[in-house]
Amino acid sequence: KAAFINFISDKEWKSIEPVSSWFGPSSFLMSSMSALFKLSMWIRHGHGYLTENLGIPVWGSYAVFGLATLFLGMVLGLVSEIFGADWGF
Repeated sequence: KAAFINFISDKEWKSIEPVSSWFGPSSFLMSSMSALFKLSMWIRHGHGYLTENLGIPVWGSYAVFGLATLFLGMVLGLVSEIFGADWGF
């Protein structure tokens, strides 16, 4: 605690280089990492809900998430194909 107070009062923080814009908290890279972490926590809570509250076996929960992943991939592929064909890609 005393080291932190001395760090502030002696203005030692001025000698430290600022963080690169790529690694700043509001950068696109860090916002994307935050979104991936939130998604993983949502999946974890969903798995817990399926297995604990609904009583679905673990393999059933994996099957639900696997089928949801396949369905989402097909929908995104269809949408990208539709827009790609319309825009000439």
